[in-house]
Amino acid sequence: MKNRTKLFAALLAIMLVAATTYRLMNSAPAATLSQDEQMMQILSDGGCISCHSANPQLPFYATLPIAGDIIKADIDSGYRAFNIEPMIKAMNEGTTLNPVHLAKVEKVISDQRMPMAKYYMVHWGSTTTDAKRDITLAWVKEQRIKLYADGLTGERAGEPIRPIAQNPTADAQKAALGNLLYHDTRLSADNTVSCASCHGLETAGVDNKKYSEGVNKQMGGVNAPTVFNAVYNFVQFWDGRAKTLADQAAGPPLNPVEMASASFDEIIAKLSSDKEFVKAFNAVYPDGLTQANITNAIEEFERTLITPNSRFDKYLLGDDNAITADELAGYKLFKEYNCATCHVGPNLGGETYELMGLREHYFASRPQPMTAEDDGRYKETKQERDRHRFKVPGLRNIELTWPYYHDGTRATLDEAVKDMAKYQSGVQISSDETALMVAFLRTLTGEYQGKLLTNVNGKK
Repeated sequence: MKNRTKLFAALLAIMLVAATTYRLMNSAPAATLSQDEQMMQILSDGGCISCHSANPQLPFYATLPIAGDIIKADIDSGYRAFNIEPMIKAMNEGTTLNPVHLAKVEKVISDQRMPMAKYYMVHWGSTTTDAKRDITLAWVKEQRIKLYADGLTGERAGEPIRPIAQNPTADAQKAALGNLLYHDTRLSADNTVSCASCHGLETAGVDNKKYSEGVNKQMGGVNAPTVFNAVYNFVQFWDGRAKTLADQAAGPPLNPVEMASASFDEIIAKLSSDKEFVKAFNAVYPDGLTQANITNAIEEFERTLITPNSRFDKYLLGDDNAITADELAGYKLFKEYNCATCHVGPNLGGETYELMGLREHYFASRPQPMTAEDDGRYKETKQERDRHRFKVPGLRNIELTWPYYHDGTRATLDEAVKDMAKYQSGVQISSDETALMVAFLRTLTGEYQGKLLTNVNGKK
């Protein structure tokens, strides 16, 4: 009896020591630290850099046969999904944080999915407690308030999606010239193709074709993204090869498939024969017709192609009646299934490059053969991690901009949503869930020049 009592007392003592140690190791950062310092400690204690970086510091047990394989698989998966190093660097330097990084941290901490159990069972101090979660969520909300001055208040001030600004930031005179150039077929070699040929304003900034048609009926190899709200993209083109709208505007005129002009000198020679146009151009650009001025004018015009006042924008700004209960339920599913960790900000995208086929290999199940365009960002960097990574498309006016994906393989929103859930989030969503998410996406159609954006081809 005495021995059993002693054993029980010893076990109780061990449990109390373990519990005390656990609480001490997982206590929230000190209140005396700044919000940023608290967050940095949480990320450090959580071991985030251990899996979400290019050169992680592996623990000693990573060399063991079975444990090592598990750890390496976890690191590979973590790094594929999120490279946290740029975020840590920005925090250390006090520079602007990427809203996608904020959304990813917020989601996994809110769901208490990170760190994984197999990690915190070994590293006790890494566990995400309620206190750490509350600090993280408050920090993310504060960062978003700093990042966006868009009038959101209350709980909506912390939403990952933001309303589009009411007024474009563009030079009106230059934009007027850019409008003319955008619709001018003289930018093409045979005077048949303009920017608007593939990005028609009456068709929501796209052409609703799988691949666009250039001079001599040549077909491109990637789906044309919408020009509306492109000003919100951090780079242009699916592969990000253009840093600015002006850089993007310089590409198609010289592309042998799209407009096929030999040079901008050839384009300028044709435009120079139009005396009225030259006069109007010189009044705005004293140094006259140059490649830089032509592309700048087109950029200024494209800055005006924004579509504010969607029903969802109105909801974000406080109108609870702007969307229906089903549409709101669709938005909640959109966040639940991780869509709002990449499709964030005013354009619901365009902020980062992400891997196509994060949870299931997209290209292995696609029937059509691989092309150079499927390499995505890898085309530019030649870094293996960038293979199949693409600039995340914006979702504004998505009901009008079919077909979907970089390869134009999804004809309807229902198909696109269901397959995104499968390949990116690793979930099979039901028909009812798909319908709710599509209903939400239809609330993102905004106004252009005060009128609801439409597509003469209808909607999908």
